[in-house]
Amino acid sequence: MTEPNRRDLRSLRWQLATLTLTIGLALSPANAQNAQPLGQRLLLGVGTHQGLGGSTGGRGYVPAIAVKQMKDLGLTSFRDDLPWSDFELPGRQLGFNPLLGRLDAQIKSDVGTPVIILAFGHHLVPNSNPPTTDDARQRFVSYASAAAQSLATRRPVFELWNEYNLEARKNPDFSVENYVALARVVQPAVKRAAPSSPFVVGVLGDDPGWKWTDALLQTDLLKIADGISIHIYNHCMNPARRTAAEAIERLEAFHQRVAQATNNPNYPIYLTETGWPNGDAKCSVSEQLAADNMAQMILWSSTAGPWLKGVWVYELKDSGTKPAELEHNFGVYHYDNSPKPAVCSIRESWAFIRTSLKAEKTRPAPGVVLVRSQEGSETKAALWSENPTKRFEIRLKGAESNAEVSHLCQQGAGPAPGAWTELSTTPLLVTARGQAALDFDIRPVN
Repeated sequence: MTEPNRRDLRSLRWQLATLTLTIGLALSPANAQNAQPLGQRLLLGVGTHQGLGGSTGGRGYVPAIAVKQMKDLGLTSFRDDLPWSDFELPGRQLGFNPLLGRLDAQIKSDVGTPVIILAFGHHLVPNSNPPTTDDARQRFVSYASAAAQSLATRRPVFELWNEYNLEARKNPDFSVENYVALARVVQPAVKRAAPSSPFVVGVLGDDPGWKWTDALLQTDLLKIADGISIHIYNHCMNPARRTAAEAIERLEAFHQRVAQATNNPNYPIYLTETGWPNGDAKCSVSEQLAADNMAQMILWSSTAGPWLKGVWVYELKDSGTKPAELEHNFGVYHYDNSPKPAVCSIRESWAFIRTSLKAEKTRPAPGVVLVRSQEGSETKAALWSENPTKRFEIRLKGAESNAEVSHLCQQGAGPAPGAWTELSTTPLLVTARGQAALDFDIRPVN
């Protein structure tokens, strides 16, 4: 994917040693009263792997442990696979069975809204990976319809396939035309079986130049779908671009493309995968930077507007134990279920922002992000540096005696009013009672 143009922070020249800014955080009470809390209008979820690997699986996922972890994080959704070959056994036996017992148990726990991936070919069905004939498509429809009927009371979100466009790089059968043909017959069947469940298309992986995406948007598929989903990763970019800032910019660029194609600025978009791997692989990032990126993404999500329907971090726990294997190390928890720093950053950033009624994002200084929000009884601000190599100092001015200031996931008393404190990629959180005007001084330190 062609990277979006961004300001080169290294070229900025600060003429003054100290940049003083006044940031007014009082938001309109009328607007706040007319809004829903973030947690009621946006899903925050995580990817899990209960549906892969049969009754035991090879990634170490255990439903009871995963459910507890998701509850501890405060999440409202999870995303998992429902493979066709496991749901339809020989003899056209359609339904949940022991191969899908772990996924079934996690769904029945009611830990959150399931996002269910309807995907993959069937080893007993010719021309099914992907379905390219009427017979194969009708067999897929039977599977998708039965799955939707089985899960209708849970009101899941259904996604059609997973990163279909990535397979197009090596197999011409994964064309836009074949995807649209499949979606046209699957959508009405799923909606009849589960009318309250969103039917989401796209499920796009990395798409250089947006070529596959634009071809899909030129069709009228989005008119019958309930939304479009995308996956955004940047861990193999230049290390300076392995940030939430780059991911957010790319998501916003995608939003503009979808809005233009549909003539609807609020067409629903689901970010069903984003994350940063740890470990020793060339494309890995530190556990702390991954945690900071996730917190930034969550805090920013409150400002995105009604077009963003949810964010799903990939994935709940590491899928293996080899530090050099990239795919083993995306977890919020380690393989042995011990927590990484991301556990605290997700839990605390979501708790900080999920009750916000209205929020907006600004850049009060080059390289610094401010998310400000109002909850009726409280005024809040979250600030951070977009670039891991750029650090600042910040201080709260004025007589805001009731303001509480702390770094995310750092214990102990916050800085006193008027004292300078470090501002890095780890968000700084400020809370004050009532309609407070919070003023800050910001200065670069490197």
